[in-house]
Order: sequence, then C-alpha cells, then structure tokens
Amino acid sequence: MGENVVVNNMERESGKPVAVVAVVTEPRFTQRYREYLERQKLFDTQHRVEKMPDGWVALPVLGETLPEQHLQELRNRVAPGSACMLTQLPDPVPSKRAQGCSPAQKLCLEVSRWVEGRGVKWSAELEADLPRSWQRHGNLLLLSEDCFQANQWKNLGPELWETVASALGVRRLAKRGRVSPDGTRTPAVTLLLGDHGWVEHVDNGILYKFDVTQCMFSFGNITEKLRVASLSCAGEVLVDLYAGIGYFTLPFLVHAGAAFVHACEWNPHAVVALRNNLEINGVADRCQIHFGDNRKLKLSNIADRVILGLIPSSEEGWPIACQVLRRDAGGILHIHQNVESFPGKNLQPLEVSKIEKEHWLYPQQITTNQWKNGATRNNRGKTLSPATKPEWQRWAESAETRIATLLQQMHGKPWKTQILHIQPVKSYAPHVDHVVLDLECCPCPSVG
Repeated sequence: MGENVVVNNMERESGKPVAVVAVVTEPRFTQRYREYLERQKLFDTQHRVEKMPDGWVALPVLGETLPEQHLQELRNRVAPGSACMLTQLPDPVPSKRAQGCSPAQKLCLEVSRWVEGRGVKWSAELEADLPRSWQRHGNLLLLSEDCFQANQWKNLGPELWETVASALGVRRLAKRGRVSPDGTRTPAVTLLLGDHGWVEHVDNGILYKFDVTQCMFSFGNITEKLRVASLSCAGEVLVDLYAGIGYFTLPFLVHAGAAFVHACEWNPHAVVALRNNLEINGVADRCQIHFGDNRKLKLSNIADRVILGLIPSSEEGWPIACQVLRRDAGGILHIHQNVESFPGKNLQPLEVSKIEKEHWLYPQQITTNQWKNGATRNNRGKTLSPATKPEWQRWAESAETRIATLLQQMHGKPWKTQILHIQPVKSYAPHVDHVVLDLECCPCPSVG
C-alpha cells in the first residue's frame, strides 16, 4: 500500500476545505477496525466507509490525523498482522445518518466548518445569512437574493461556493436578484459556480430547457399549467402574447390539443429556449414564433383563445388581444393579474346570486378539493368556487367592462362578455395574489 501518510494543517492554513481522513485496511479487517474506532470515539459517522479502487477499505475518522499509537494498536492488538495507513478522501460520501439532516442543517454544518478553517469566527449573523430555501434545477441550485449578503463572505473567495455546492449535492450555483424592469423580465441572476446556466425541468410530462441567467421560470405556475393542459382545445387557434420559454404554449399544444399557437416573445434568450422546447416536445410544426413587441403584431381575426400571461398586469396587451379574436365567433381571454387584497377592511363577500350569474367553472375544471372545501352547484350544474375573494371579483368585473369597451370601439358594434372563471395561481407577495380571469367574448348578433 506504500508509506503511511501523515495529514497536517497545510489544507487549513492554505484556506482549502479539509478533506476527510480515513484509515485504509484490507476488507477482512474492516469490522474489527471499525469497532475499535467506535469505542475510541474516533469513527466519523458523518461519512460512509468507502471501497478503494485496489479493493482495500477506507474508514473515515475524526480529526485531521490519527495518532501513531492508534495505528499501532490496530495493527498489533485489534487485528494482529494487519496493515493500515492513513489517506484522505477528496470526495467523501455522506453517511445515511448524515443524510438524515435537513439540507439546511447540512449546509450550516459544512459551511461553518469551512469558514472556521479559514480562521473566520462563526457567528449567529453568518448563520442567519445562509439560505433557507432555493430552486433546484438538476445539478444547478438557484439561491434567493436575500442570502450571503454579509461582508464577511466577500473575503472568502470562490471556494465558498464549492463548499456550498458540495453540501447541497450540486455542481453549479447561481444567485437570484430582482427581475429587471426592462419589459423582457430578464432575471438578474449571477452564476456563482459553473460555466453555463442552461438547465432542464419537467412539468406534467413537458420538458423545458432554458438558461436561468437569462429566462424566468416560476414553479408557482404549475397549477395553472396543469389547469390549461386539462382544457379541450381541439381545432382551436391560440395566440400567446407573452410566451416566454413556452410556459403555457407547450401545455396547450402537448396536452390540450390546440391546433395551432402563435407565440409572441421579445426576449431573444427566451425565443431561443422556446424554439428549442417546441422541437424537443415534438410540436414545432404547430407553432409560429413572432419575435418582437406584441403591440405591433400584424395578426387579426384569428384566435379562439388568447393567453395574456404577464404579471403584475397584462393590460398593455388587452387591445391586441381584442384585435386577434375571431370577429365571427369571438373566443376566450385568459388574463393574468396581480390583485391586491385589503386586510382588516372587513369587506363583505359578493352575493351568491352574483357569483351564480357570472362565476362558473368549466365542467372539465371541476376539482375534488373545491367540492370538499364547501363548493356548491348552481341550477345549471356548474360548480362554484367558495374561495373567490371580493377583490378578485371586483377586479374581474372591471376588466370585463374595459374589454367590452375595447371590443366595441375596435369592431364598431357591441360584444357580449362573461366572466367564466377566476383562478388563483399563487400568492405573489403579502396581500397580493396572482389570479387568472377566463373571460368569454362574443360579438352580439346583428339586428335586422
């Protein structure tokens, strides 16, 4: 096996993470070695016993080295005639016991050890500055903007990110900033570790590929993506005014059976991802991408549905949505909006008759949860949601009135509009809800 290796303080002094030290011996002596190390409280329970390439076995031990007296005891008394040596495990595998810790606990443990190895005193301030949540995209972890802000981190160098990535079991790290107000909703994401930000994510059998440093991806939209995927859109032509990487375009094409989608997007990085996602999901032949400002879109009189998936508000897209609706039959607008609620104002719920008149779910959208939570049925057999907030309904009624006005101005005749459904997507911020209004718009029959 070669000469004994004595592990010293070089790694700690140079600032590199201290590798796990292990005693290496033949497999037949492993159990006796382990029992001795456990009795002496020297066995490292945080890491797995590993089989070496030459067939010998490495038992991790605590500390930066193992005194020679213990090595002699192992060779001469614990397993007479055995051979052993010390080595370092550069990529130690966490034990099942260690894996029982939460990722946040493991992160705190490993980062605090590494920081103290750099001669920096671990403090409550540093611990509070560690991330508590993150987004995982394969082997890339996207950290929130509110972590690693203390000045002490800035002096610890890029090896900090290697320690964080190792603790959380990934190879790449990125940190999120605030979304830039540039109209393209480009995320202010910094790549901390790794050479690129391209990741893959699967939702409801649909594969999305995108660059996290250039494109938005919201896990909170999964409920809405599942909902639209359940709609029956066979034979329909759709216009997605804010397509992004295909958040809603793809569910409509892959699962809802839409005949064709016109996808509008002006972020060039999102367009690259969208084109790729259409190809890898096998629906590129049923979609046309319109790159640029959707307010200049030349399409008209074509859509059975229009998706306005932009928050905090899609109002700028309302005129073009009215323009692309079919003039003969109209269609449905899916209007996204952040709606503020007003805590403490004790607003009264809308009357049931008002809800029965205008707030219906599509039959295919009925969910068991809504029934269990006290949903009721009106005399038309539709299902009513009990969770609609008064603020959502008031915003929906205001949007309905404005859309009806836009349609009449644009086409020179009155249109009938009806609130079909108000769908909560997620809580965007305290007292702010991301909701979707399904609004049916139909031209009124000509008189005489």
